[in-house]
Amino acid sequence: MGLSGGLRMTCYAITSRPPRRCDGISATFAPISLAWNAKEALMKLAPLSLSALLVALPAQALEPINREPHINNVLLQGFIGDAIADNCPTMEPRKLRALGELNKLRNYALGKGYSSSEVRAFVTSDTEKARGKAEAAAWLAERGATPGATEAYCRVGEEEIAKDSLIGYLLRSTK
Repeated sequence: MGLSGGLRMTCYAITSRPPRRCDGISATFAPISLAWNAKEALMKLAPLSLSALLVALPAQALEPINREPHINNVLLQGFIGDAIADNCPTMEPRKLRALGELNKLRNYALGKGYSSSEVRAFVTSDTEKARGKAEAAAWLAERGATPGATEAYCRVGEEEIAKDSLIGYLLRSTK
C-alpha cells in the first residue's frame, strides 16, 4: 500500500512470520520491530538491558554520605557560620541564603546517587550534627575564637565576609 509522496510503508511485527497486511498503525521504525521472532527480539534487547545495568552499577559504589568531601565541606561552613552568629552580637545568620545552600547541597547529593531518605537521615542525625559542631569549634579555635571570646568570633565573621567565602555569605554584619 503506498503513501502520499510515493513512499512505501513496510510493516514488521514480533511474530514468527511476516504480517499479511499493514494498516499503518502497527508500523514502527524501532529496532525491536524488525525482529521476526521472540528469540531475535531477546537478542536485540539483551545489549540494551546490559548497558542499563552497567550504568546503574556506579550508584551502588557510593561512599557513605557522611564521608563525601563536598557535602561535608559545605555543611562545615554552615556550622561555622552558625557558631559565629550564636557567639557574636554583631553577626546575624542569613537564613534564606542558608536554606538555599541546603537545597543546592540536597540536589548535589541526589545527583550523586544518594536517596532522599539517606540525605534526610544524614542532615537530621544528632550524631552528625554533634560531629559538625565539633569540627566547626575546632576550626574556630584555630583562629582564636573560643567560647567566651566574643570579639574573636566577630573578627572571624568580619574576615569571612570580607573574603566573600561561603561562611561570610551566610552572615550579615550589623555594625
